[in-house]
Amino acid sequence: MDSLLSVCDIKEEVSYIIDLAIKIKAGEAEDKPLKGKTLAMIFQKSSTRTRVSFDVGMYQLGGRGIFLSSNDLQMGRGEPILDTAKVLSRFVDGIMIRAIEHRDVVELAKYSEVPVISGLTNLEHPCQALADMLTIKEHFGSFENKKICFVGDGNNVCNSLLLIAPLLGMDMSVACPKGYEPDEDILKIANEYANENNTEITISDDIDVVLSNVDVVYTDVWVSMGDEAEKAQREKDLAPYQVNQQLMDIANEGAIFMHCLPAVRGQEVSADVIDGSQSVIYDQAENRLHAQKAVLYHYLKD
Repeated sequence: MDSLLSVCDIKEEVSYIIDLAIKIKAGEAEDKPLKGKTLAMIFQKSSTRTRVSFDVGMYQLGGRGIFLSSNDLQMGRGEPILDTAKVLSRFVDGIMIRAIEHRDVVELAKYSEVPVISGLTNLEHPCQALADMLTIKEHFGSFENKKICFVGDGNNVCNSLLLIAPLLGMDMSVACPKGYEPDEDILKIANEYANENNTEITISDDIDVVLSNVDVVYTDVWVSMGDEAEKAQREKDLAPYQVNQQLMDIANEGAIFMHCLPAVRGQEVSADVIDGSQSVIYDQAENRLHAQKAVLYHYLKD
């Protein structure tokens, strides 16, 4: 059963899904293509954008989303993932899960008889990456000769961006302090994709180096859910990597600022940048809906 757990799962379909999202957003796609379909939405982590966008997306496509907190499921009381996957597969047409551990999503997909879509794990956030690339294409018209730089903690969002950027012909750089680099296995695959598509990936703790010739500056919170015990150390280590106007001025003229939200103004990004004219964060947030509608169409349409 095909599922979306990683950007790697849509290596050949990335451009198609983004173009489909553009059609859906423009109202040019089939009306109510998922009529009668049902999506189970499992949340082990709290959410605003993921929950609302998938729920609204299913409704607008003619189907229905069912919110399931991990506290509402027997899985939260120790039921094996195998049993949850097998049973839900008898009730619904697809499963979206926002999970803590990536391995749990992999196991769920292994035993599920319906498509499983990752709404985030500690390793990747593929749906966010699709929405981000949709936003970049809308803003610039294409990905050609464009470069994105992720600044800060090389987290799950950074991992998915590293995989998707080269597939679309974009160069990517990551500015992070030592010890905060992206996942090694993800980086290895990303470099393979870059070699296949004649693009470049750069990882460095030197902000000036990685922001050279950049069109998109992207950051995320320094303290993600689950990292609260490291809060003080993370804030100290990442303080030099705040995205402020001085840093934005290093990027190309016309560069945009992106953030997957929620954001902490005055920490990973200054208020004048996130609320300024270069920021596209609300377009980016809206595009979660359109990108995920394209994903739902792709995986759940008969």
